[in-house]
Amino acid sequence: MSPGMGAAIYFVGVVRGTEGNAAISAIDYEAFQRMVEHQFELIFQQIEKRWPIESVRLVHRIGVVKVNEPSLWVELVAPHRDEAFTACQWLVDEMKRKVPIWKKPVPLKPPT
Repeated sequence: MSPGMGAAIYFVGVVRGTEGNAAISAIDYEAFQRMVEHQFELIFQQIEKRWPIESVRLVHRIGVVKVNEPSLWVELVAPHRDEAFTACQWLVDEMKRKVPIWKKPVPLKPPT
């Protein structure tokens, strides 16, 4: 971080134990990798134009992610907390809208 930065936001998205009204054990994430990279690049370009962000790092897991495990991790550095929180919220919303990552809930198996 450069000396002018005063906020670092860390967001972790965690798999919940329900999807809709159904109990699940995990989510199986699939992605179209080339398009994912392209869409994230466009989103990162837009975020740089809208806010004075110094850096953004983002990891979204692909494959099976169990309940209570993180599926998304974001780090965003900005001069002030207000713009950092706002930019992080916008980033996650845009990602969910535009990035081709699909989730398939894995049903909870009944006890035998």
